[in-house]
Amino acid sequence: MKEFLVDFFTFFVKITGWPVYMLLIRARIYLEEGAQKRPHGPVIIVSNHTSVYDFALYLYVFFGRTVRFLMAEVLFRKKLQGFFLSCLGGIRTDRNSHSLGGFSAALDTLEGGGAVGIFPEGRIPLPAEERPLKFAEGAARLALESGARIVPVVTDGRYFGRAPASVIIGKTITARELVDEKKSLDECAAELTQKLREKIKYLEAELEKRKKQNNLPPHQ
Repeated sequence: MKEFLVDFFTFFVKITGWPVYMLLIRARIYLEEGAQKRPHGPVIIVSNHTSVYDFALYLYVFFGRTVRFLMAEVLFRKKLQGFFLSCLGGIRTDRNSHSLGGFSAALDTLEGGGAVGIFPEGRIPLPAEERPLKFAEGAARLALESGARIVPVVTDGRYFGRAPASVIIGKTITARELVDEKKSLDECAAELTQKLREKIKYLEAELEKRKKQNNLPPHQ
């Protein structure tokens, strides 16, 4: 779908859905020191994954931008839902194949100065699992190939409660500054992926610290 149509439809959904967002989700946004609330240029939003509502949350956290999220193929099986997600810029990615279609679409978006969103855990963790889950390397490879900056973000996934959802936006990361470019692409991607996971874990702890300072309930 043409980018201007995606931008128009996404803006329309944001405006019409604003009352629902404020009533049921809303968010208290924190910034890590040195972070930007409205990152410009080609960026990759990398987030933990707590709920199917994470995507809806980020529509409003990054209100002024169209963030095209990589989405699992299962979300596109229902034709109407798949069409709606495509209109919002969703990039279909098949987790069980080696197709590069999703990667290429994300790369094209970044080369055009756009924003791409990725949940590198690949799925929502089960209650007994350690969080975050092991990260897939897609975000790291995309950053290394495109040169786009990475914006790490964490949500506590507290939706539909009396307390607002809480989000912390981390400082932007330049991938090539964190890896040894003398190493192979595979080695660099593995190293960067591990550092991104460590960053998300740090931001999860930092978010709980900020919430405690504001007497908000902890994530459960």
